[in-house]
Formats: sequence, C-alpha cells, structure tokens
Amino acid sequence: MKSAPVLLSAILLLAKSSPVFSQDANLGFPKTIEAGSAFSVHLAGGGEATLYVVGPGQALRRDLQLGQALYFPAGTLCNAGHYVALLEGSATGSAEFDVVAEAKPADLSFLAKPSRLPVSMREGITGAVYVFDGYSNLIAAPMPIRFELTTPSTGTQTRSVTTRNGAAWADFDSTAQQGTDRFVASTEGASNTRVIRQVPGDPCSLKMSASQAGQKLQLTTDPVRDCSGNAVPDGTIVTFTETYLGEQSTVDVPLKRGIAKVEMPSHPGAMISVASGVVLGNQIRWGK
Repeated sequence: MKSAPVLLSAILLLAKSSPVFSQDANLGFPKTIEAGSAFSVHLAGGGEATLYVVGPGQALRRDLQLGQALYFPAGTLCNAGHYVALLEGSATGSAEFDVVAEAKPADLSFLAKPSRLPVSMREGITGAVYVFDGYSNLIAAPMPIRFELTTPSTGTQTRSVTTRNGAAWADFDSTAQQGTDRFVASTEGASNTRVIRQVPGDPCSLKMSASQAGQKLQLTTDPVRDCSGNAVPDGTIVTFTETYLGEQSTVDVPLKRGIAKVEMPSHPGAMISVASGVVLGNQIRWGK
C-alpha cells in the first residue's frame, strides 16, 4: 500500500487526462458509506484495471478484474470525510463519495469545569461533551445527551440537551452545601463521569468577643461560617485591628478549628474591629 500523498498525486495526474472528474457509470460507489461498514461495488466492463481510493488519512490501491464485484470488508474505510476514487486501466472512471460517522455513539469527550468552586454560585458549573463513534469520528447528527449533577446532601440535578454539530453543553448552579459532586454525561451506549468539589464560600457573618487575659486583651471569634452555614476552612485569614489614641495595630490570624484567636494590648477606650477579606465583623470599644 502506497502512502496517501503518493496515491493522491497519482489520482490528480490521472484526473487531468479524464474529460470529466465526476460520478462515472463504471464505478458503482454509493454516495454515502457509514464508517467501518462493509460494502461492495460492481465495476462494469472487462479486462484488468487499478482502483485508487483516497480520503482523510486513508489511501487504498486495488488491482482488479473488471466485470466483477469488488468487496471492501468491515473496517476498510474508517475516517469520516470526502473520498475520491479513480479507475485506471482497460477502462477509466472516477467517483466521489462521503464516509459518515457511525450512527451509534461509542465515546463521549466530557469537559467539566471548574473542578473546584464555592457553594451557591449561579450557573457556576459547566459541562460540555463531544460525541464520537467507534472510529473516533465526531457524530454530527443530533443526539440526546443527559447531564446529571449529584450532590449527596441535595440530590440530583438533571438537564437533557440535544447535540448540535456533535457538541452539547449545560450549566448548573453549585449547591448550598459543601462536598464532592458526581457529574455524569451520558447518551445511549456511552457515558463519562467527572468529580466537582464544592467548598465553602467567603465568610458571611463574623463575630468576636473580648476578655481580659492578665495584662493583655484576649480576642476570639465565634465559629466562622459562610452564608449557607458551611464552616470556612482552617487557614482562612482573619484580621484584628485595634485603634487607640490615633494609632492602629493590626494582626492577621489564620483560622484554626474554625475560630481565630489573638492577644492584643489592653487599652481602656480602644476600638477593636475584625474582618476577613471584604467581610467586616462587629466592633468592640474596650473598657472606659
């Protein structure tokens, strides 16, 4: 078997000597062939000839006897696209035909993003699929796709979408509870699964209390949670600020076991505030 570029050059050279490069009565190729399917063509006439077939990523050469059926076994032409056939020998002729993807899907290319996101985000999760047959051809015909996003705490959200030009996509809201979601895209004969991790959002309410600890002031937050009640993860930075006589002291403290705790100078009349990111908590005026 010669390479595709060599055979294509041969076809183009032979085509120059043909009066018309179109479907010829001598070549009984169907107009469309399903990828990988077996088929046969009857080449009229008599004598010996050579048939060249060239298409996307494939090139065939067959020496044959005219007047007999030429059989192409299953798996011969696998790549979807436009093909050209040219007959050379005691008879000449040409044909053009298309190989189309199999009707039954065999694989889904599934992209889900992001893999990690905060809870309660509107249309924060996107799933997109491309549908392929058993020979990795994109199936352009419309096909129903079912998307399922399952969260242990809140159940399953579903979307049914019909593909357009082989692709389908859907958006989902992230739920109010943190956890690991199972994201599945499926169609008849094929499915694919991704995992989405939902994490707590930004702190929603922030409250601290103050108490005397020897010569120092002990500041402690209540357990820090997001707006849906999920515990904000340890390591989140909480900022304590003390203002006294026009001077300001600031301390950044990471959450540990859900709370932040720090000691600061005890100044009667000092104004103390707490914040985490853009979220402000309560203020305390210490002493008199």
